[in-house]
Order: sequence, then C-alpha cells, then structure tokens
Amino acid sequence: MKMNFDVVFQNMPFLLAATLVTVEITLISFLLALCIAFVVGTLRYYFKSRTLGILLMLYVEIFRGSPLLIQLFLIYYGLPSVGVVMSAFTAGILGLALNGGAYISEIIRASFMSVDKGQREAAFSLGYSNLKTIYHIILPQAIRIAIPSLMNSFSSILKDSSLVSVISITELARAGNLIYYRTTRPFEIYLTLGIFYILMTVTISLFSKYLEGRSRKWGL
Repeated sequence: MKMNFDVVFQNMPFLLAATLVTVEITLISFLLALCIAFVVGTLRYYFKSRTLGILLMLYVEIFRGSPLLIQLFLIYYGLPSVGVVMSAFTAGILGLALNGGAYISEIIRASFMSVDKGQREAAFSLGYSNLKTIYHIILPQAIRIAIPSLMNSFSSILKDSSLVSVISITELARAGNLIYYRTTRPFEIYLTLGIFYILMTVTISLFSKYLEGRSRKWGL
C-alpha cells in the first residue's frame, strides 16, 4: 500500500493539541515527582527512624516493582471502590508522579551519598545547623551531580505519559490511535508519533546539557 501522509497533515492541529496535553501532563507529573523524591530521598538518607525507613522503603519498592499501567488502573478504577474518586487527568498525573517519585528518590539519595561526608562534619564544626548544612552545602553539590539523571527521568516520564491513554486522556498516543481508527493508516500515523516523541526527548537532552553547563558556571 502506497504511503500517504496527507492524513497526517489533515490531522496536524489535533496532534499538536494532544502534544500540548502530553507536555502539560509530563511537566506537572515531573514537578510533583521531584517534590516527592526530595522528601523521600532526604528522609531516607538523613533520618534513621526504623519505622519511617521501612514505610519509605515500601513506597519505593512497591512503585518501582510494579508496572505503571497497573498503578494507573488501580488509582483510576480501583480507588473509587473505596470512595476515592478523581478525574482521569488527575489520576494520570498522580500515577506518573508517584511512580516517578519512587525512581527519582533513589537518584536524590545517591546524590547526597556522593557528597563527601567530611564537608558535613566541617559545617557542623563551624556552627551550621543540620538544615543549613543541607541547604547551603550538600544540596547545591547534590543537584549538580543529579542533573543528568533527573533529565533522564524527565524523558522517561514523557515517554511513560503515553500510558495514560488507557484511562481515556487524549494525549499524543491516544490522539494517534483515534486517527488510526478513522483512517486505517498505521504506518504514517505511528511514524509521526515517533518523530514527535524523538523531537521532545532531544529537546530535553539539549536542555540537560545547557543546565550542566550553567551549573558549572554558577559553581554548583
């Protein structure tokens, strides 16, 4: 069958609108995941409470050890059975954020561990409190170390966002499926989707390199 990309151009406004939804979901999910990860990673590294450590470890292992698709189904279709009802958009963001937060928390914890412990001891000897030591000395160095991995996590959340199509969110992947059902032109549609995702991940990669360069300039 001869390729015909007219179907792509005819549906380009729909695809671009769906791309904006994908970007919106990815950004919100990543920022929320980052907040979760900083809390979990910091608590697991600095606070040695056995009960808290077990609870946080369970969160990390559960969300890293089970498929994101199952997590989305559980949040959107399972929670209403116990009285927790939310929109598909909220459920998609929550699922991506909790899953991403579990992975990113390990990046944060590893970044803290990579900073020389002697710097923390030196800060204490100079009268810095634990909180000031983290904020002024440990965190800037940890962020610089974590930037490449954090950008990789951002790319992962972007690609994983295609899974929210299963709970009827019309993002890029679902838009492509809807166009395919109407036109039965799979090659042209899915090739276009692939190009869209590649362009977005390449943009993230370039932004990551920019951030790494700026962090060196700022002396982080």
